[in-house]
Amino acid sequence: MNIEIVLLAMVALFVGLRLYAVLGRRTGHEQQPVTRPEAVPGTETAPPLADAAPERSEGGGLVYEDGAAGGIRAIVAADNSFDVARFLDGAQGAYRMILEAFWKGDRQELAYLASGDVLAAFNQSIDEREAAGHKLDNRLVSIERAVIEDARLEGRDATITVRFDADIAAVTRNEAGEVVAGSLEDAVSTHDIWTFRRTLGSQDPNWALVDTDEA
Repeated sequence: MNIEIVLLAMVALFVGLRLYAVLGRRTGHEQQPVTRPEAVPGTETAPPLADAAPERSEGGGLVYEDGAAGGIRAIVAADNSFDVARFLDGAQGAYRMILEAFWKGDRQELAYLASGDVLAAFNQSIDEREAAGHKLDNRLVSIERAVIEDARLEGRDATITVRFDADIAAVTRNEAGEVVAGSLEDAVSTHDIWTFRRTLGSQDPNWALVDTDEA
């Protein structure tokens, strides 16, 4: 089992990654947002997502699956500032940042992205790696596909599940810099499902990563 799969399984045991810094940030590769009709000031109008085909990115990939349309409509109706494409773009940035911070052993960056037990778990894993004299030379080669598989609104709690299909090159080196496992020449295809949650209308604007799984 490679290190990134161990990482994702470990993250699934703990809740609390804070992603506001990247969720909502645009990177210059945005997908087209879900359009809304013009609203009269003081009113909120949900877009007709249930009657529309799933939005597609410029590359032709789905932004969300058909089964997520009803949940997205409910979330947009409850929070008209929510933008599907911006969220998904930010989620991809968060996916990259979290993995890269762990691979580099960047405790400061992880402290910015994680808290509580999940931060302790990251730090413990880094400690064990350093004690063994190992360094990770992993690289996220590409995110081939990111799509919202499910979206729900229960009360004021919004939950969005995103599937990431990515290629990762994983290498472990010893203190001398010699490769002891993996290869940068052969990227491994990974298929991860991350679920984010936020209470709409709360003072806390952060989305929390509450679950991860393998597709």
